[in-house]
Amino acid sequence: MASKTTDSPERLIVGISGASGAALGIRVLQLLSTTSVETHLVVSKAAALTIQSETDYTIDAIRALADQVHTAKDISASIASGSFRTKGMIIAPCSIKTMSEICSGVTSNLMSRAADVVLKERRKLVLMLRESPLHAGHLKTALEITNMGAIISPPVPAFYTKPESVEDVVTQIATRALDLFDIECTELKRWGVDVDLSS
Repeated sequence: MASKTTDSPERLIVGISGASGAALGIRVLQLLSTTSVETHLVVSKAAALTIQSETDYTIDAIRALADQVHTAKDISASIASGSFRTKGMIIAPCSIKTMSEICSGVTSNLMSRAADVVLKERRKLVLMLRESPLHAGHLKTALEITNMGAIISPPVPAFYTKPESVEDVVTQIATRALDLFDIECTELKRWGVDVDLSS
């Protein structure tokens, strides 16, 4: 996909890690493709396997949804530098391994490096942590990275929207996550606005 606004700071980095829930990252990209936000995609090696086992999408089809695609090994990519302006980064889904690597500052690949840059530049980092149940180590890491400035946003369904399909659930979760970046999605159903409080 051609870049929308190559010199615009209205950019968002989208990471898809190997955790279960690849549909979340795909839906985020689909929603962003209808906006003016320029997307920069990083897909981990493990995510490629998850995408293959959980969805009907090919890697090429997912890459086509983004404006720019970076390989996980390319630590010289634009998004690895703080001088490259972005709105921040969302990792959907985010594995425990990815969260832990970012929290420790050990940036062995572009996904964790880009997230580290987002944190050091005081930009918004949203991690759609996908794991359950959580042990004390997971919770301690989640608290530590929250104190560093990240937002832990688990993919929790909003049942007040009365979803009729898995797609409805995924869409509501993805739109709520993008709402954290002040990215308006018409698909988002808001309590008290789109959902009748009396029903």
